[in-house]
Amino acid sequence: MFDKYIVCDESLQHRDDGRPGGVVEVRMPYYRGLTLSMVEAVDVVLDGTPVPAERTTFTVHGNTYTFDRLPDVTDDRWEMGERARLAFETDQPLASGEHDLSVVVRLRISYMPVPGGGRDRKRLTLAAG
Repeated sequence: MFDKYIVCDESLQHRDDGRPGGVVEVRMPYYRGLTLSMVEAVDVVLDGTPVPAERTTFTVHGNTYTFDRLPDVTDDRWEMGERARLAFETDQPLASGEHDLSVVVRLRISYMPVPGGGRDRKRLTLAAG
């Protein structure tokens, strides 16, 4: 339902820590907020190459987490409409210009018998930097 709104347009940028890779903003594909322990994964594929979860961090309202830590985070939430930042590391610096970005968000929702979430794919432009 909210899939086409997951990847925020014009949000792709260079990492600010000097490491190769990028940062993109994403939204929750669900009509309610959830505690972070219910976010099973946010999978990123950049230009056809999957980015390993261990090379990605998730930041929501200023708090940064690795994905292996999320199952234990019961005192923080990702609200509907709130932008989270995914910082991902790549082997080589990202070239300026267009990049194909695919994001799959997998959520664990207590009353649903199957995993929830959604997927979005956009062509984003990385400014020179």
